Amino acid sequence: MSTDAGEPFDPQGVTWQRVSPRLTTARRTVLAATHLPVVVVAVVLAALLTWWIVLAAVVALALLAWQWWLVGRQVPAWGYAERDDDLLVRHGLLFRSLVVVPYGRLQFVDVEAGPVDRRFGVATVQLHTASPGTDAAIPGLPPEEAARLRDRLAARGEARLAGL
Repeated sequence: MSTDAGEPFDPQGVTWQRVSPRLTTARRTVLAATHLPVVVVAVVLAALLTWWIVLAAVVALALLAWQWWLVGRQVPAWGYAERDDDLLVRHGLLFRSLVVVPYGRLQFVDVEAGPVDRRFGVATVQLHTASPGTDAAIPGLPPEEAARLRDRLAARGEARLAGL
C-alpha cells in the first residue's frame, strides 16, 4: 500500500497543462485596484484628522502584500489534463482540489472573460455538468486555447452522450 500523500492529486501518467502566468498579473491588478484606494483614503484622513488612522493604511498594505504573495503561489497550482474519457482539473496548495469531469456528463462549456481578463489576454473555461458538484472552471487560459478547449470538450461530450 502506497503512503504517498500526493497520489490522489497527481494520478500516474497524466501530463498537466498549466494556466498562463498572465493570470497572476490580472489578479494582482485587481488586488491593487481594490486595496490602494483604501490606503490613499486612510493616509489623507490621517493627515487631516489624526495620525492613528495610519494604522488602517498599514493594515491594508499588509493585507495587499500577503494577497500579492498568495496569488503568486496559487496561480501555478492550477492545471488541467485531457484524458480519453474525462478531463482533470486541479488547483490549490493548502486545500487541494482535483475534479474529474467525465465527458459524457458535460452539458455545456462556457468561455468567459471580464474586462481585466481581456486586458491581460486570458479567459476562463467553465464546465457545466448534470451535477453541480462536478462543475469545474479553468481560469487563465489564452483565448485561443480556451476556444480550442471549449470546442474539443463540447465535441467529446456530444460523442459520449450520443453513445449512451
